[in-house]
Amino acid sequence: MKDIFRINSISEMHEQLNLEKPMHPLVSIYKHDNIKPNIELAGTPISIDLYQVMFKMCSPGTITYGRNHYDYQEGTLIFMAPGQVVTYDNIEEVDMTGGWSLNFHPDLIRRSNLGKHIDNYSFFSYEVTEALHLSDQEKKTIAEIRDKIIHEYSMNIDKHSQKLIVSNIELMLDYCTRFYDRQFYTRENLNKDIISKFETVLKNYYNAGKPMETGVPSVKYCGSELNLSPNYLSDLLKKETGRNAQEHIHHFIVDRAKTTLLNSSDSVSQIAYSLGFEYPQHFSKVFKKKTGISPAEYRKVN
Repeated sequence: MKDIFRINSISEMHEQLNLEKPMHPLVSIYKHDNIKPNIELAGTPISIDLYQVMFKMCSPGTITYGRNHYDYQEGTLIFMAPGQVVTYDNIEEVDMTGGWSLNFHPDLIRRSNLGKHIDNYSFFSYEVTEALHLSDQEKKTIAEIRDKIIHEYSMNIDKHSQKLIVSNIELMLDYCTRFYDRQFYTRENLNKDIISKFETVLKNYYNAGKPMETGVPSVKYCGSELNLSPNYLSDLLKKETGRNAQEHIHHFIVDRAKTTLLNSSDSVSQIAYSLGFEYPQHFSKVFKKKTGISPAEYRKVN
């Protein structure tokens, strides 16, 4: 396996893409038509220490969500956080026509409100196949904000520049949050299908006796079974049901625990271990949080 190639700055990014030197050391937007990627990096894992928002035009049938294919002729936005690793096997064949990328270094936002809350934009941890698909009006909105950012860092830098650049980046991300909400809403039928499959994953996990081997099922495990990233699965469930993935798992476990408590003479500790908890106290805490009473009290009053 090749060593990871690291890009640590905006300047290094421009250098690897054969672009002119950046106008600002911490933020840059460039059109994909202008880049000439370093073909020597083909097949090399690349770690980029920048936040990236990439707009790509896509041909019909090229986008996949889980095991489902969608036909899109509109543009998509893909988000990447610093440190994520990507590999392009055939750099020369990657179709970048009509796209653009916003890149900004963590230092740009470190002292700002955006820096404190950047992790709230969970789509930076989505998989590429969970991209945001934009309507024509949404593309126009994002493009207008993009142009304001370019305008700000293209002018003579003054004491207001950084604040205005960061504010516009935050505005763009806020609009992306709204557009993702729209995307979740318009795929309601697909989302309900995923919720049903999620419940099946949990049932199969317990019916196969896996909790005794590997513990309580994790959100990462469930997402992997559904070909979804943990954050995307959790956000989807939250939008559809009001509960995130972890809350769904705990709700499932408590329901299963209730049945066992009332239909067996196993101790609370035995039930906790059978459900995948390493410590019975943790099980009791989860149970009480969901029901308002301890497992022993539940068994006694029912």
